[in-house]
Amino acid sequence: MEKALRIKIKGIVQGVGFRPFVYRIARENNIKGFVRNEGGMVVIEAEGSNMDSFLKALKERKPPMAEIMDIKVDEIEHRRFKDFVIESSESSDEGRFLSPDIATCDECLRELFDPEDRRYLYPFINCTNCGPRFTIIESLPYDRERTTMKEFKMCKACENEYRDPASRRFHAQPDCCAVCGPEVELLSNEKEIAKGNEAVKISAELLLEGRIVAIKGLGGFHLACDATDERAVEALRVRKGRESKPFALMAPLKLIKDLCEVSSEEEELLLSPRRPIVLLRRKPYDRTTGAVAESVAPYNRYLGFMLPYTPIHHILFSLLNKPLVMTSANISESPIIHKNEEILSSRLADFYLTHNREIHTRCDDSVAFIQNGEIVTRRARGYAPEPIEARVSEGVLACGAHTKNTFAITLKGKVIMSQHIGDLEESYPFYEEEIEHFKSIFSFKPALIAYDLHPEYLSTKYAIAQEGEKIGIQHHHAHICSCMAENCIDEALGIAFDGSGYGTDGNIWGGEFMVCDFEGFERIAYLEYIPMPGGAKAIEEPWRMKLAYLSKIGALSFASEEEREKWRILSKFLDRYPLTSSAGRLFDAVSALIGIRDVSRYEGEAAIALEMMADENEKGSYDAGIKGDTISFLPMIEEIVDSPEKKEKIAGKFHNTIANVILEVCVNEGIKDIALSGGVFQNRLLLKKTFDLLTTNGFRVHMHHRVPTNDGCISFGQACIAGRRE
Repeated sequence: MEKALRIKIKGIVQGVGFRPFVYRIARENNIKGFVRNEGGMVVIEAEGSNMDSFLKALKERKPPMAEIMDIKVDEIEHRRFKDFVIESSESSDEGRFLSPDIATCDECLRELFDPEDRRYLYPFINCTNCGPRFTIIESLPYDRERTTMKEFKMCKACENEYRDPASRRFHAQPDCCAVCGPEVELLSNEKEIAKGNEAVKISAELLLEGRIVAIKGLGGFHLACDATDERAVEALRVRKGRESKPFALMAPLKLIKDLCEVSSEEEELLLSPRRPIVLLRRKPYDRTTGAVAESVAPYNRYLGFMLPYTPIHHILFSLLNKPLVMTSANISESPIIHKNEEILSSRLADFYLTHNREIHTRCDDSVAFIQNGEIVTRRARGYAPEPIEARVSEGVLACGAHTKNTFAITLKGKVIMSQHIGDLEESYPFYEEEIEHFKSIFSFKPALIAYDLHPEYLSTKYAIAQEGEKIGIQHHHAHICSCMAENCIDEALGIAFDGSGYGTDGNIWGGEFMVCDFEGFERIAYLEYIPMPGGAKAIEEPWRMKLAYLSKIGALSFASEEEREKWRILSKFLDRYPLTSSAGRLFDAVSALIGIRDVSRYEGEAAIALEMMADENEKGSYDAGIKGDTISFLPMIEEIVDSPEKKEKIAGKFHNTIANVILEVCVNEGIKDIALSGGVFQNRLLLKKTFDLLTTNGFRVHMHHRVPTNDGCISFGQACIAGRRE
């Protein structure tokens, strides 16, 4: 029997080839009518006798990057359509969701390297299944005139593909070719050296000569150099002002496998359309495969590799057989540079491989690793702004944390997180700019603004300055609720271990055991308060926390004469220093105590170095004291001071001690659902030991997978707490 239906589909259904897909299955089933974008959703009016088959195909055969979150089907009056067509888009405030940027697909890659194809070696090849999305969209609905591709009028050949339902580029908005599309050029100090393929070829030669080349990607510029060239890598560190923090790398899969251990899950993640940086364990040095320069990732057992994900990258690596450093083009901690004029004035590189397609929205590379599933530590390109189901009410703006900032909005029962914004001391204008962009593209008006309790966070100050209803949310409550919401549980014993978060008692928390639901929390245990000598300076200089712990156990004689002199000065102001329960500061103190790192040149360096030093096979542990709600690691510090053992053994026993204490508190409390959150749980050794201990003892352990465990998850937690309140 013939039916006439109006179908509204919400989700990620724009920029992923959804309308062409609908067109094709309508033709297959002899359906008449139309499909069009309305705002952020797809609307179909369809008539025909094969409607059941059509609806089934809609749900089961959708494009690979599409995600249907809601589908509404209503019967309507017959309009006697003569054909099925793709209509022009209409504006609407409904169902506004966007696709992330998508790595070059296999079909486009085949064409890219086919000498017979008209897009042979064209560095902007794309189709409905791949290419730029989020970073080129200026407004919705997603049509070419609302993207930065509007400057490029399609040639006749591209327009024919664009209008041909049989083509993979049917209604592909960034569709272009060498005749009508963007063009690559290589510059040095604003002087043009070459264009097109010659520009890419010369860039490859320059990289092999040890030069630093800025390369324009999807969400901004990378600074690239030969990762095997120690002098080039050191020069790049000087340019960026980045002393020791590991650099990201890019290489083809075969080369990555030569240098790192790659499991089947890690390979799948590397090859996914998201193309994140994946943290992989280094292989031992092998003369036959060579090695990356030591200064790429000093004292680290992991390397962060990503595969080429744009056509420019693929062409470049067809000319190279070496890994490249591929790090964000910025001065350390500031936002990634995305404009041509800004990169040229920065003088960060020797040469600049750029192009004339504008990036509207800057977006860093995402970072992830595999451990009991995928764990994302920086959520940006390939992930943002994909919505996350969370059972939340409409209209919450969650302002996030101060470092590793993201913000979030709630829309249609989903949370939409921004891409990684970073440290707001350096990125505050970018933060404000992106909030306004999200308000615009999602037609979003905040009804409730959620913020962190820390009065000095710039995100908090932003929230307080806005009009409307507001709600302050404790930092670690947001951490745990973000993990709970992600894992679809409503109550848990949360373990929030991080560097710092403003506590309800005015102290700096960071080693918290909290029974949580979305209404509130009870803090049942925490690490013993220790003064932070010099306040925030103790974060950068772990020797200060070392002296604070040594003072507590009366063992300052263990410190050097110079350190004791410093303490004589610092101790005069002990009553002025903030108190902290931070697990992150404990890691710092132990790192300094056993002579690994006295100073952190980037956030968490001392703690990371402690993890990398640890003997992973160590079985021993130290004593710790639990009295009521207070956990004291002073007995452990005393044992370490008296220990003649090697650093590797001490670091291994330290990690075991932390995991043992976590188990003991969980056993004492008796709640079976355990939620782990906070930047300390980026420590893969601690995470593994904690997970194994808890699961072996019958606990259900919940970790972050889709949002970061660090402060990048705070906005998600804030949105979920605020979004479940009246």
